[in-house]
Amino acid sequence: MTSASVSVLKAKLSEYLDRVKRGEEVAVTDRGRPIARIVPPASPSVGEDADVAELVRLGTVRAGRKGGVRLDFLNRSRPKDPRGLVLKALLEEREQGR
Repeated sequence: MTSASVSVLKAKLSEYLDRVKRGEEVAVTDRGRPIARIVPPASPSVGEDADVAELVRLGTVRAGRKGGVRLDFLNRSRPKDPRGLVLKALLEEREQGR
């Protein structure tokens, strides 16, 4: 575990937060006495997982079930797209580099 005084932590906060992102713990000291710890979250809620949680909150996507994908998923019929709009949108995104 790394330790840093409050003044050093304030001066180099980004550096210490990068360490926490990599899984390290940082002990914060005040006049040599430990006063706090900065630790990674217990459950994934940073980065992509936070982005997905936001999409769920907005109703853009639905959260998956704990049971995983249903076994008949690959045998289901595919949606019809007679005008080819899905393919057109996909090709446009590829052209734009998204």
